[in-house]
Amino acid sequence: MTAPRSRPEPVCSLDDLLDRVAAGRYGPDPAGERVSSAFRTIQAVRHDERAGGYRNDVLGVRLGAAVGSCAAEPGTLPVDTIDDCVGATVAELLAHPLAPIRIAALDAYLMCHRPHTPEHGARPYPLRAGTSLDKSRARARAVVDLLPVHRLRAVLVVGVVNSLLERLRALGVRCVPCDLKGGTTEWGEPIRRDAESELAGCDAILASGMTLGNGTFEPLRAHAASTGKPLVMFAQTGSAVLPLFVGAGVSAVCAEPYPFFWLDGGPGVVHRYGGSSVAPGAMPGVALGAAAPVALGGVDVGAERHAAGSATGPPIADLGTGSPAASRAAVSRPAYGREGAG
Repeated sequence: MTAPRSRPEPVCSLDDLLDRVAAGRYGPDPAGERVSSAFRTIQAVRHDERAGGYRNDVLGVRLGAAVGSCAAEPGTLPVDTIDDCVGATVAELLAHPLAPIRIAALDAYLMCHRPHTPEHGARPYPLRAGTSLDKSRARARAVVDLLPVHRLRAVLVVGVVNSLLERLRALGVRCVPCDLKGGTTEWGEPIRRDAESELAGCDAILASGMTLGNGTFEPLRAHAASTGKPLVMFAQTGSAVLPLFVGAGVSAVCAEPYPFFWLDGGPGVVHRYGGSSVAPGAMPGVALGAAAPVALGGVDVGAERHAAGSATGPPIADLGTGSPAASRAAVSRPAYGREGAG
């Protein structure tokens, strides 16, 4: 196995990381790196056996061969978002007023210059081919097994993904689901809206990379850093960003760069950083992160975040042109939840 490089000192905050990138600490001057293309991946799914569906709206920024990603609340990205990105330098995008653009550009830069390889500390974890639900269940195992579940009583789950909740429930761990939109889980449990108010009552935190783009990541990281509680991030948003926080509040990351599992039924891979040295339920003789067989099919666990509270959602084709969901400072359909990954 390739030995990891000596890792740079863990970053102190997202602003600290932005400053380091601007100073060329992780690669060439971002003022000389120009984005070649940008795109949005907009997806909606409803499975027959589900009461609701889910939607994903992800901004993608291409730098060389790398793609950086940041998910946003469906309908909140302005229609000209991608026009702001193409042809711009990374330095310009890192200073953009829209947080999703800043995060996607940062992710693209780090994906280009610090890819998910063993020398950077990544451990590949293959996902077998299957339906989106099959692959969601496999990914849930890859994520949850980074937690020391044998000593946990309650886990705060920020960014409700039903397959993650099901995996925790199967391991006998109480879940405290939290999502900005509220609502209920597939099991009828209320979803809290204020993650910070729930931190004291939980032993660990499992959070979506989407927190980078909506401004809720830093309070979670700071709490974990000050208390020593495990904080595991599942990251499609900022998959190359969050590994740099391991050791600075973040205990582990399951990173999934574009294209995501819900886009392709073929085999895939996620990349794990940090975490427990022995995964609960790991097969004897199979190293953490190795290609352990992952049972697919069976119980429908769900890739989606649960529908967000209201009885009816927006028409599926209505992408919206509202103001950005985060910055620094009609066809009848069942309610659609939010992005089902990270």
